[in-house]
Amino acid sequence: MQHETAPASPDAFLTRLAQVIDTLPKRLRQCGDFVAANPERIAVSTVAELAAGAGVPPSAFMRFCQEMGFSGFSQLQKLFREDYQQRWPDYQTRLEKLHAEGSDSASALLAEFAEAGRLSVENLMHAIRPDDLDRAVELIANADKIHLAGFRRAFPVVSYLSYTFDKMGVPAILHSGVGNLGSAHLFSKTNAMIAVSFAPYTEATLDLARQAAATGMSVIALTDLVTSPLLHLSTQPLMINEIEVGAFRTLNATLTLAMTLAVAVGARRSTS
Repeated sequence: MQHETAPASPDAFLTRLAQVIDTLPKRLRQCGDFVAANPERIAVSTVAELAAGAGVPPSAFMRFCQEMGFSGFSQLQKLFREDYQQRWPDYQTRLEKLHAEGSDSASALLAEFAEAGRLSVENLMHAIRPDDLDRAVELIANADKIHLAGFRRAFPVVSYLSYTFDKMGVPAILHSGVGNLGSAHLFSKTNAMIAVSFAPYTEATLDLARQAAATGMSVIALTDLVTSPLLHLSTQPLMINEIEVGAFRTLNATLTLAMTLAVAVGARRSTS
């Protein structure tokens, strides 16, 4: 059912999208998933480009806009353009220029990845609310043991957290999946879990998060989309948008957030 009023801000739009995404028809859900993963593109793309990215015809993307309460795409784009002009430096344009040049030299790739990393970290500053970050640190610091779950691309993040917690004397368990050994017997409601997963989500991470949540543990999710299945399991989600270079996504923002959590937790525990 179409909403009568349009969201008043990009944050309100993404909140509404998270509420309705599971009820949308397949093609409209594709639009929602793509927009959730690439909100920065709305301000600078045509409806045809966004529809192509979502793998749907432009007419489906127009129906998606109407389903979300907008008269059409232009009203949705205006909302994001106003916010984009106020908050976002135009680094995406620079990245697109590098792509257009078609250079695949090592120096050009270095420039692209450095620019994507910088934009990802700057976006992180706007995406993470201080109250959410403080609550995540409190939940982790008050746990008697911390479980770290993240596989595939997310594994370097939880590996770093395991290393840092070990150096600070903070009890933590890194779930590596070696030997396919079960770990539910290690869970306790006095523990906490940091679960890291990005689209396409790793089932092994989701399984651990489900078991942790069922035990009554606090689950702090580092994830990317408002449609992420980790959001349904998380006590405190922290949302991250890593900018892509081609089909490769950096981990700059995620590792910056992981470092922040680790040091803040260590400092909190040392004074308690």
